[in-house]
Amino acid sequence: MAIDAKQSFLSQIEHKCSDMLTVAEMPKIMSTISDLLQGFRMEELQRTDLDQDDDLMEAFVASMKVQGRSEKTIDRYQYVIGRFMTFAGVPTRSVNVYHIRKWITAEKERGIQDSTLEGNRQVLSSYFGWLFRESLIEKNPVVNVGVIKVPKKQKKTYTDIDIEKLNQCCETLRDRAILHFLRATGCRISEMTGLDRDTVDLDALECVVHGKGNKDRVVYMDAVTGMILGKYLETRKDDNPALFVGKRHERLQPGGVRCMLKKLGAEAGVDHVHPHKFRRTLATGLARHGMPIQEVATLLGHEKLDTTMRYVNVDREDTKYTYRRFS
Repeated sequence: MAIDAKQSFLSQIEHKCSDMLTVAEMPKIMSTISDLLQGFRMEELQRTDLDQDDDLMEAFVASMKVQGRSEKTIDRYQYVIGRFMTFAGVPTRSVNVYHIRKWITAEKERGIQDSTLEGNRQVLSSYFGWLFRESLIEKNPVVNVGVIKVPKKQKKTYTDIDIEKLNQCCETLRDRAILHFLRATGCRISEMTGLDRDTVDLDALECVVHGKGNKDRVVYMDAVTGMILGKYLETRKDDNPALFVGKRHERLQPGGVRCMLKKLGAEAGVDHVHPHKFRRTLATGLARHGMPIQEVATLLGHEKLDTTMRYVNVDREDTKYTYRRFS
């Protein structure tokens, strides 16, 4: 550890803590921190380097906003990149492939799943790839970091019996309406909770949802869902424009829906009940009934068919039946 950098760090700590610690406590705390820092190498970054890093991140975030990326996605990118940069401990322009590999290895040793590690690698690839294309860095350090292979697991879907069990355990008309709305439309939970009553056309059995990337799309529902949803809306006495509300007539939030479904699953004896499973169930059902995968992707709001294919479960019996049918 460079002595100048260490002394500078300790001085800043002492200054920051001067109002929180007593005169008697300060020497003990500073001595402990100094002992802990032994064996570590510290290099004090120039303020210009840090300022440049801030500018680079701001430029990247601005480009994501122009692309229409959601705030949730932007927050995730900033979080992952921030954690990596803290680990690397060097300015962005000094990052190399070894920093990235060392971070991924450290995360793996912490028990982070391969699927999460691959997602984080993709975030860094997007960030440094963009910086390189914009000529803001000389090399893209992620180029030589191989894709992290994730074991492919076929995720389960709801059976017709599962849906009926859940339906029978619904305590309120609202919960039944939510259950069938998710089953019929395959909406993301945030899309459903963001809907207003006036966006739903019960006569046409469709509604317009605002999805990822600030894009609107039309989703459809069956007659049973339309009937249950209509009955629920008829019971509403509040003036909240939201399609679904809580007990206090406030807009229902995603967390509230997840809690309701988890409780419903426990009472019905159905494992792993969560909103996204309805999307996978709908996609699989439509594909099995012959809907072109491109149309399934449109309904789900997917830009890439690869994403939709990950939602569709095709078992051996489906493949065998299709082969016999066309051979």
